[in-house]
Amino acid sequence: METTLKIWAMILIVGALNFVSRLSFIAFFARREMPILLARALKFVPAAMLTALIVPMIVLPGDSASPETLPRMAAAIVAAVVAWRLRSPLGAIVVGMVALWIGKAIMPV
Repeated sequence: METTLKIWAMILIVGALNFVSRLSFIAFFARREMPILLARALKFVPAAMLTALIVPMIVLPGDSASPETLPRMAAAIVAAVVAWRLRSPLGAIVVGMVALWIGKAIMPV
């Protein structure tokens, strides 16, 4: 019982801290104009977050030369080229998934 209570307390504390940190940013700039440099920097946050989520899934830490990561890396490169050329996120996702499936069929682990 004690462990369950600690886990729930931790979930609530982390959730409250997350909420307060987001709310403080919104409340601080509700009546003020956002600095130009900050507004320009915030444009890169979605790309940085997406990269931070995707890259660890492609290249496993300390195991980047294993055979199971080769299809993922190849599919990521194909998807990146498609995204760069077509500027279509949906196209990059579809082509990347097809490349991953083909890569896994060609190089079974």
